[in-house]
Amino acid sequence: MDDAARLHRVTLVGPLPSSTSPQHRAKDGFGRENFIIDFDQREVTCPNGQVSGNWRDLPVKEPTSVVVRFDARQCGRCPEKTACTPVRFRSLYFPTRHLHELQAKNRADQQDKDWRRLYGLRSGAEGTIEEFTNGHRGRRCRYRGLAKIHIQHVLTALAINVERLSLQEPADSSYRPRPPTAFQQYLDTHGLPRPLWWRQGK
Repeated sequence: MDDAARLHRVTLVGPLPSSTSPQHRAKDGFGRENFIIDFDQREVTCPNGQVSGNWRDLPVKEPTSVVVRFDARQCGRCPEKTACTPVRFRSLYFPTRHLHELQAKNRADQQDKDWRRLYGLRSGAEGTIEEFTNGHRGRRCRYRGLAKIHIQHVLTALAINVERLSLQEPADSSYRPRPPTAFQQYLDTHGLPRPLWWRQGK
């Protein structure tokens, strides 16, 4: 997302997945969001006030993430150690400052109604792309040369539009979708899957 905005001047609107930590998945205990990260001092403070300066950038030359480890003596005397880590000490992994702040901003934006409305605009485009690649086998071109490939794309787009127009039920209540062919009925009767490029109920 950061590279798209920086290199291509494109604002990528997409949701970030939630944390994958065991505490977050179990909805019990202290996750990364419960720790205070101080990038200036290169320190992390746990929910019970223990501070760790055991800060290491990964990789060393061009870091993209940070790991901070609390000492076993700090975690050993903590009354809530079982809610934090099952091992002797807690290790915390998070991205570097710029990416960390970008993630925090994006997760906060995901809760906004305007952001959800903007993200909702992607559904039509993504559905069309999925229909083109899987429904019409458009992942690979059938011809060689840019001119022929362009014609294939245009004809496939026309086919998608015709399909969608044919699915719009007219006001006449006598409208009925086209029944499946004899071969499609055979496949359905015997529980056999239809190929992706066959449309069901069209």
